Amino acid sequence: MLLCIDIGNTSVTLGIYEQERLGARWRLATDAKRSSDEYGLQLTGLLSHAEIGPKKIKSAALGSVVPALTGRWIEACRNFLDIEPLVVDAGVKTGVRVLYDDPKSVGADRVINAAAAHRLYGGPACIVDFGTATTFDAIAGNGDYLGGAIAPGIEIAMDALFNRAAKLPRVELAPPPRVIGKNTARSIGAGTFYGYIGLVEGLVERFRRELGAKMKVIGTGGLLDILATETKVFDIKAPWLTLEGLKIIYELNTQQKIQKQNPRLVIARSSGDEAIS
Repeated sequence: MLLCIDIGNTSVTLGIYEQERLGARWRLATDAKRSSDEYGLQLTGLLSHAEIGPKKIKSAALGSVVPALTGRWIEACRNFLDIEPLVVDAGVKTGVRVLYDDPKSVGADRVINAAAAHRLYGGPACIVDFGTATTFDAIAGNGDYLGGAIAPGIEIAMDALFNRAAKLPRVELAPPPRVIGKNTARSIGAGTFYGYIGLVEGLVERFRRELGAKMKVIGTGGLLDILATETKVFDIKAPWLTLEGLKIIYELNTQQKIQKQNPRLVIARSSGDEAIS
């Protein structure tokens, strides 16, 4: 079994792959104060609840945009699962050519998503990821990562409104019953929720002007299910896209390592010949 770990600023997403199938998966709140032992105990507790023995996990792939937690999760994998995770970082083969001005400044999650989107759905594509920030990533037809746009996440916007306006209450993120609110809480809910729907639809349309009419729109992230209820902008809803990308990148690097260790390996041709050693 392969354990995939996506460490974000708001949540840590975990998924277990048995061969090609994504089985148990979880979203945990990111907590910078937790130690590697605490994360390890949390991980083994989740595995136990899913009736998966720790020894069944034979490998792991990890992507992170929180440097302070990367090492702790590596230690948790070493100490509680006795495995060394593949960390998606510089030097790891992703199958994605990044055309950013500074490729190293692109978050690992965005590259991982690009790898998954191109392999699973093709391109050109626009990936909309609802996380701490709402990111829009442009993928060319050949799989190149072209760049994108970053907007504050909807929860950040709602928190900022509550913290900066003395008389405005904090409201729950949920689809409002109507756009025109009859009280302050409903008005805030409608403005932020439908405002973000408008933001997404507007940016996607501008991406389409640059990528072409055949552009696919792929939605992902922890808030996708809530926001996708009120828009038809998404061609594909893939809430676990980053986990799929981690699996793809792990397999890509594992295959490359096997080939280096066995130079006599003959790669299968497109004619359908099987690889032999």
